Amino acid sequence: MAFFGIGVYGCGILVKTFNVDPAIAILLSGIIAAVAAAILSAPIIRLKGIYVILVTFSFGQLLLQLVYSQVNITGGALGMVKIPNLEIAGYSFIKDYKFGYYYISLLFLAISILFVEVLGKSPFGKSLKAIRDNEDYAVSRGVSLAKQRFLSLIASSIFTGVAGGFYAVYFRVASPEVFSFNPMTLAMSMILIGGVGTVWGPVMAAIGITFANEVLAGIKGLEEVRFIFVAVLMLMVMKFSPGGLYSLVGKIPIKKISNLFRGKEVNG
Repeated sequence: MAFFGIGVYGCGILVKTFNVDPAIAILLSGIIAAVAAAILSAPIIRLKGIYVILVTFSFGQLLLQLVYSQVNITGGALGMVKIPNLEIAGYSFIKDYKFGYYYISLLFLAISILFVEVLGKSPFGKSLKAIRDNEDYAVSRGVSLAKQRFLSLIASSIFTGVAGGFYAVYFRVASPEVFSFNPMTLAMSMILIGGVGTVWGPVMAAIGITFANEVLAGIKGLEEVRFIFVAVLMLMVMKFSPGGLYSLVGKIPIKKISNLFRGKEVNG
């Protein structure tokens, strides 16, 4: 989530300090996050397992302290507020209950899914799958482990940074909370519940978890239960379906269900 936070503050600084148009700042946030990923890749491309997690976590905490220390630029602990809203062709997206942002986010979602799908079927994507499945064999076949890790980190940071920039413009706030555990655990729960290594699994989980959170948040007395709900669901999925809920889709006997309904229609 460090790249998400970089996108948030990168966009906020570009818009408020340098008066960059919010639409351009959102796109530039992806580039800023990619540059940060390139810098971060130097110490981690040859690390494995828990050490990669420790370095990335430390990087996020380093950025958090940087945000706290640069009060004149980042606003310190108070963050940056009143970030200008998005305007395209004279239309202000703050109108109509911010409904215009829905179409922008839907566009970003479609582009990111298409990008991941194309990337997964490309030679680069296949090499990443080979490293995931059998690292030693992939290296023996000529796959450069350091190069692929570097490129995968860059690729994953771009859309994360753009999402952070969009977040800053939508909420008009850039706060240190984006580097906290809450966004990280929420993102991890979506990935684990949906299915690691899948494209549509996290998307489905993100929609389901967001909808459930909003419903529970609107019920008096159940505001805090939503976090317990997500935690319990994540534990159950990891216990009974380690591949995520998306892995259960292929196990649904669609043909049997279809034949069952056809039989009922014939009998009817």
